[in-house]
Amino acid sequence: MNGRERLEHEPALPQETLDGLAVEPGGLYVDATFGRGGHSGAILEALGAAGKLLALDCDPAAVRAGRRLQRRDPRFSIEHANFRHLEQVLERKGWKGRVSGALFDLGVSLPQLTDPRRGFSLRSGGPLDMRMNPETGFSASEWLNGASAVEIARVLRRYGEEPEARRIAEAICRRRPISRCSELAAVVAGATRTRKPAQHPATKTFMALRIVVNEELAALDEALPQAARCLRSGGRLCVISFHSLEDRIVKRYIRDASRLPPQLARLPGIPPASVRPLLRAVGRLRRPSAEERARNPRARSARLRVAERLGEVAGL
Repeated sequence: MNGRERLEHEPALPQETLDGLAVEPGGLYVDATFGRGGHSGAILEALGAAGKLLALDCDPAAVRAGRRLQRRDPRFSIEHANFRHLEQVLERKGWKGRVSGALFDLGVSLPQLTDPRRGFSLRSGGPLDMRMNPETGFSASEWLNGASAVEIARVLRRYGEEPEARRIAEAICRRRPISRCSELAAVVAGATRTRKPAQHPATKTFMALRIVVNEELAALDEALPQAARCLRSGGRLCVISFHSLEDRIVKRYIRDASRLPPQLARLPGIPPASVRPLLRAVGRLRRPSAEERARNPRARSARLRVAERLGEVAGL
């Protein structure tokens, strides 16, 4: 991967992620969110000749970038797939139960944000699309122009944690149809009464729409147990999230997978291997240093959680 490609999207918490993965030279690793390969490049640098790295991404542009890397490095391969299908991909490759580390770097990459045709940026005049994979599903404008005010308000409140969800939803319905990012940003700005310093009033609305269009939280809920099941004993799960809804899901999953089933927790003695917890949390929540936040402002809200796969669990 050349220097220009690396600069397209500087990854958050790069050293902390490598430390969390505890990369072994001959291990099998999965980057479930390739983006433009910042983390993949760092993992490949730490791998030896016998190591392998598989990347997934549902964005065709990211997959094209990954295939350029695949042609240059035989240790690397990429699949055009959403990470909610991770287990299926790894079963097909014969990697299930053998993976040394799996990484999820959630959210939107810089190339997606800066390309006005993708519709992620509220400062763009481009089409209101927001699909991670523009070849499938419905766009943000299609959803927004067909949903009721009640449904729009529910999504803004649930996924954007937007306190003025009802006012914004009603304003959107009065202004429809809306087809451009700049149109939606202006409608939301006109409907909001309170504003956070240095934050556009439509930020939470755009985040909520992106989440619902791409089913991001549902996909994350599905993918985390799959990743854990595909790890070998001692394998690491690393997840970088950028907002509280994602981090809540990750924190809850690691917490629950690190406990005994409730009905067995009070039994005396050490439980048999078949009922031991699946994971154990490794260290505390990691955040970017002041130096990284200054160098890469987009990483300021990043949060990294790490867990390790324990012994075999019956029924997996």
